[in-house]
Amino acid sequence: MERSPLLKPVLKRGALVAAANWQVTLIQATADSLFKLLIATPLIGGLFLVALVIGSAPEDLLGLEWREMATTTITSLLSHPVVLAAFLSALAVVVVGGSLFIFFVKAGAVAVLVKGECEASAIEHPPLHFDVVKRASKFSAELYIESARSLFPRYARLGFMLMGVYLVSGSFYLGAAYESGTRGDVGGLLTLVMTIGFVAWITIINLVYLLMQIVIAAEDCSVAKAWPHLLSFVRNQRRRLSTVFGVILALVIAATGVSFLATAALGLIAFVPFIGLAVLPLQLLAWVFRGVVFQFLGLTSIGAYMRLYRDFLAEGGLKPAPTYEVLMADDRGGRL
Repeated sequence: MERSPLLKPVLKRGALVAAANWQVTLIQATADSLFKLLIATPLIGGLFLVALVIGSAPEDLLGLEWREMATTTITSLLSHPVVLAAFLSALAVVVVGGSLFIFFVKAGAVAVLVKGECEASAIEHPPLHFDVVKRASKFSAELYIESARSLFPRYARLGFMLMGVYLVSGSFYLGAAYESGTRGDVGGLLTLVMTIGFVAWITIINLVYLLMQIVIAAEDCSVAKAWPHLLSFVRNQRRRLSTVFGVILALVIAATGVSFLATAALGLIAFVPFIGLAVLPLQLLAWVFRGVVFQFLGLTSIGAYMRLYRDFLAEGGLKPAPTYEVLMADDRGGRL
């Protein structure tokens, strides 16, 4: 018997739950921007280190074409082990510390959206009224912080597993791409195929990572126990999961294309006298808007996947998930 929701109501519910908890979108966008700025700090510092080592001005390095700049930077660092060790140590500290911060923020965000989706009424069905959507708004500073503190240890373990997969996958890809680059024209085609496969693999890994976060928050279970739950969920809802994933991916690709077009348009405006002075604030505004849009799409997918997961539970796939109040009470009692 077909009891799973159709695609349009699922996506609409996810979007409305994300919109009702708009504070989470702003928090996520801010945290993501801070993380990117943190990562940029040691990278820019690496350029200054290389400039000092080779006796050149930093602006001369920045003026190079990006391939030449990357080659010069890597060659210089490899020829000076002490400088390379300092650069890698700074980068590792920033990556680990920033990642822990992101894991904490993500834990609170997923918990709030899970609670909002579970307790919202049938907001995906018309008529749509403000008071109906408002019932899905469960954000509060106390709930966010308490939920993040409860889920953070498990999300940190899951996140470091993801980073390990990234590291292994990236190392394998770079090694294979370097090997294929020595094979002439055929090697270029192989590199293209491997690049497409690598992007697809990372996309699938990110989907699994997101679904694991949802299962952990919904079931209040460990990373190890969430894995069989996820496998059962994917087997039961694979068709709708793939459809929702495809739509969200298409929206992300479309938003990325629009972002590139907007950047190109602003670049053209920069050449216009006087009007070009307005490019910098417009670029900052476009950067902020882009971050908010992409975070909203990501949070919409969380609400949609959670709706599918609840439907999976309703069909008897697993024992019913604990209520949110019981979950929080157990966590206050000391259970992780």
